[in-house]
Amino acid sequence: MDRILIVIGFIVFWIAMIGLIFWGWRGRQKRQAESIGSFPEVPADLGETLIEVSTGLYVGSTIAPSWQDRIAVGDIGHRATAELSRYTAGILLTRTGESTIWIPQTSVRAIRTERGLAGKVMSKDGLLVIRWVLPSGTEIDTGFRADDKLVYPEWVDPDTHTNDSKETTA
Repeated sequence: MDRILIVIGFIVFWIAMIGLIFWGWRGRQKRQAESIGSFPEVPADLGETLIEVSTGLYVGSTIAPSWQDRIAVGDIGHRATAELSRYTAGILLTRTGESTIWIPQTSVRAIRTERGLAGKVMSKDGLLVIRWVLPSGTEIDTGFRADDKLVYPEWVDPDTHTNDSKETTA
């Protein structure tokens, strides 16, 4: 009988912990909703292709300059396989099973490589991070881990490459 009570106690404990995780995520969504606002829509005309499609993993987006303050609004906080490409009008991040993220060229503040973002830590320069401004005026960092890291140099602007610096570069 004691073992049954212990098992039931552990089950209740784990259910309570999972409930607290969801409660915390919901609280974060409510706190961020106003400052995040809405994301830009993908325009009909993307313009000329500047950088071809790269496949990889969308790591997440954080409120800049904090590399761990993950955005929880909508599905932006969900990791997903993705394709990243650059056009004259901006940057297109197409995520599998999640919404597409459009970053207008006028919103881009810096593109650099980093060691980590949104709780995901890699080797040195393992992530491509795009710092940009939302229509609400909030600066965010969006992280992408390419399957082929050899594409990073064509993305990174030499004037904004920070080599693991978590500070604003623009």
